[in-house]
Order: sequence, then structure tokens, then C-alpha cells
Amino acid sequence: MNRELAPLSQRAWEAVESEARETLKLQLAARRLYDFEGPLGWEHSAIDLGDVEVLEGAAPSGAMVRRRVVRPLVELRVPFEIDRRETERVDRGAHTADLDAVREAARLFAAAEDTALFEGYADADLPGLLSDATTEGVALPRDPAAFPEAVESGLEQLRQAGVGGPYALALGPEPYTALHRGANEAGYPVLRHVQRLLDEPVVWAPALRGGVLVSLRGGDFKLVCGRDAAIGYLGHDEKRVRLYLEESFSAELRGPEAAVPMLPPLD
Repeated sequence: MNRELAPLSQRAWEAVESEARETLKLQLAARRLYDFEGPLGWEHSAIDLGDVEVLEGAAPSGAMVRRRVVRPLVELRVPFEIDRRETERVDRGAHTADLDAVREAARLFAAAEDTALFEGYADADLPGLLSDATTEGVALPRDPAAFPEAVESGLEQLRQAGVGGPYALALGPEPYTALHRGANEAGYPVLRHVQRLLDEPVVWAPALRGGVLVSLRGGDFKLVCGRDAAIGYLGHDEKRVRLYLEESFSAELRGPEAAVPMLPPLD
């Protein structure tokens, strides 16, 4: 990734990576619901799907020729620039520096990964929790007090599909905020009621409009990672350093019945 060519000290690299890591830790939501395999290395290029397809025509010997079916990994890259004056301030011992560009790149990076994992990416043959779910789904209510009933309905769909727990819920910013602020007529926090139905804390998922209820029993959704999120070097001039945040990944969806879309209310 040409990091040794960057005009950044070890201290500056640590500051940049720390900003990216903290933002990704907060923003990445789908990873909390998926099984994770990797990192397998930059050279890892595809997921073996276990299928074959017969090629038309025959080999000169008359033998049948079959090609194995794989799903190639996608490479996700977000370039960004940082001001060299800020990295020099870090070298002088400053405890604060303007690294907003790092945080914004990490936010865009997380949104791209989560959108692919939740919504799927047809051009890359990448399935999504929402796009490929086989359950009916549940509409989220406008009234936060009705959230427990919606979650119960989603859990019933999972149980009817033969999917056991533990169970987890991810919500987009609007329903997440509504859930945390809501209370029933007696003043009891709705969040506490919902949390008693689940086995994990509710996940904040900024890439979602609605949400998704899933089983965490394992084996249903897998994120396959070649290179995990890492920062590389592109170039520099006397004022700015050009970097990029990159990873390679794809996904497997072996149990589409283990996810229930929680649909946003109609406008």
C-alpha cells in the first residue's frame, strides 16, 4: 500500500489510523450481525459457492468441461487528503489536530459497506440481508409505544421459519432515536420493553432507513474479508498528503429466512 513512501511519521500514522478506527467502530453496523471470516489477505479473490456450470461444447477428447462457480470479492476504496500542517502539529506533540477528512472518509466507507451488506449489490452478485430476506417483514410503527408489538411480530416470523435465537435488532437513525426517546402511557421506557425481547443491545445502523431483526445463531450470514479496512498512500505535495481507505470483501447468505426486514413507515 506504499505506506513507506508517505511523508508521515509513526506518530502521525497512529493519529490518522486512530481517527479512522474510532469512526468505523461507531459507524459499521452490519458486521455486528454477520459472522466474520478473515482477513484472508489481499490475494484472496473469491468465495467458492460449491456449484459448477457445464460449458457449452466439448473438449477435444469428448470430455465434459465444467466450470466452478465463485463469487469474486469486491474492492472498496475511499480516497481522501489531509493537511500536512496538521500532521506536523501531531509530530510536535499536539493532542488535537484537524483530521476531519479522515473521519469523513471512514463514514463514507462504512456507509458503502453497510449498504452493500444490507441492501445487496447486484452488479457484484452480493446478497443483502434486506434484499434477499425470505420473510414477509414488519412495518415499523410511527408511535414508538407500538415498537414492542412490531418486534414481537418479527420474532414470530423467525420462530415460524424455525429460526432460533439469540436475536438482535438494528435500526436506522430515525427509528433508533424514536425508540430511545419513547415511553408508554405509564411512562415506562419503550426501549426497556424492546430490549427484554432481544438478546443483544439494539444496534445503531446509519445506513438503514428502517431496520432489520436477525438471529445470531450463526451460519446464516457471513462476511468474507480479504484485506480488512486499511489506509494506503497515493501521493503528496508540499501542502497535502493523499491517502485512501481500502478493503476487499464479499458475503454469503446461507439462511435468508433468519432476517426480518423492519420496514420504515410510509411517508
